[in-house]
Amino acid sequence: MSAESVQLIVGLGNPGPKYEATRHNAGFWCLEALARQASISLRAERKFHGWTGRWQSDAGDVHLLCPATYMNHSGRAVAALMQFYRIDPAAVLVVHDEIDLSVGEARLKVGGGHGGHNGLRDIVAALGTPGFSRLRLGVGHPGQADQVVSYVLHAPGRAERDGIDQAIERALTVMPLVIAGAWERAQQQLHTQG
Repeated sequence: MSAESVQLIVGLGNPGPKYEATRHNAGFWCLEALARQASISLRAERKFHGWTGRWQSDAGDVHLLCPATYMNHSGRAVAALMQFYRIDPAAVLVVHDEIDLSVGEARLKVGGGHGGHNGLRDIVAALGTPGFSRLRLGVGHPGQADQVVSYVLHAPGRAERDGIDQAIERALTVMPLVIAGAWERAQQQLHTQG
C-alpha cells in the first residue's frame, strides 16, 4: 500500500440541476458533505474548470475539486489544478460512483484501471497514469450492461440514497487517516464498518 499523503480530493459528477440527484453524482455528494462538515465553501474557479476549496485539516492542507466539465471531461479540471499546485498523481484521491459495489459500500483503492467509468478514463488519459487513489461509493448495478448509462443518470430511490449517504458518512470518518497517508488503517477501518 502506498503511504502517500493526499493533497487533492476530487469528487466526480455532472453539473446542473438535471444531474444533481443522479447516482453518477455520488462523488459530488461526498465532496459537498466533506465541505459542509469542515465548514468549507466551494467556489467556482474558472482556471480549474470547477468548484474548489481548501481543507485545512490536522493532517495538512488539502485542495477540494468538483469538476464542472461534465463527467467525460473530468481530466481537464483535475490536470489544471494539479499542474498549478504541482501535485503528484500519487497525492490525489478521486471519489466516484461504483456500479460494481452494492449500495452502501465504500472502498478505498490505490491505482488500478478505470473499470469503464468515463470520469476515471478521462482522468487517466489527462494525467497519463492510473496512479492515483480512489474512494469508490457503491451505487449498485442495474443487472444488464446496456442499462448502465441510464441507471447512473437516474436518481436512486429513497432507501438507496440513504445507503449511499451512510457510506459517505463512514468514508468521511477515515478521511483524516487518508490525508495523512495511513492507507492500511483507513482501509481496515472503512472496509470493516457497516
